[in-house]
Amino acid sequence: MARTIGEVILKVDGISLAFGGVKALTDVSFDVREHEVRAIIGPNGAGKSSMLNCINGVYSPQHGRITFKGRTFEQMSPHRAAEMGVARTFQSLALFKGMSVLDNIMTGRNLRMRTNLLLQALRLGPAEREEMEHRAFVEKIIDFLEIQAYRKTPVGRLPYGLQKRVDLGRALAMEPAMLLLDEPMAGMNVEEKQDMCRFILDLNDEFGTTIVLIEHDMGVVMDISDRVVVLDYGKKIGDGTPAQVRSNQAVIDAYLGVAH
Repeated sequence: MARTIGEVILKVDGISLAFGGVKALTDVSFDVREHEVRAIIGPNGAGKSSMLNCINGVYSPQHGRITFKGRTFEQMSPHRAAEMGVARTFQSLALFKGMSVLDNIMTGRNLRMRTNLLLQALRLGPAEREEMEHRAFVEKIIDFLEIQAYRKTPVGRLPYGLQKRVDLGRALAMEPAMLLLDEPMAGMNVEEKQDMCRFILDLNDEFGTTIVLIEHDMGVVMDISDRVVVLDYGKKIGDGTPAQVRSNQAVIDAYLGVAH
């Protein structure tokens, strides 16, 4: 599928992160272009999730800068990242298990609520109209993710693969310019992985959303990524197209040549 890749939307420049004496990231630099699927790979403990946490402000790196949409920050914050259009999913699902699929995805619209909490609670006037507009948007996400049959089902009753779709839907409800996916296919069977790949590619193609994902399944990475950055022990050891990374000897020695 041909995709039109745009200008650089995110630039990570010399990021270093340490916890006490443990170095999680050391002088890591790379960029992400608008409308591309950018994969981050590497062995367990390579610093992949830490990198995403720096990008969306969960962690504050000791050194380096992050430039997003032309604005440079030495420290990002989760709220600022969300306001600027960065959404994130995590390895472990943090869904509200007793709430319905619809209500879980609705929580992703909180940042776009304009009426005050009292009006929202009482569902008066403009708050009721606003909620109807947000629900209509969420229904479109539910249709896109093909989970219409489960919209009123408590999330805790759904199989794992469908819960991952709900988690993706909640992130999409923020209408992100860039979506950070932390192992979106972990724990899935082959069919569930195929579905998730399709949703990611459709999201990238139809909505123009820039995707940055961590993934251990090399078949998935090589099939859907435009470019791949490789980390090992917190350092960047490779960066390029899937074909370039696959033939990089340092990457083969550190990661691809080892059975995982």
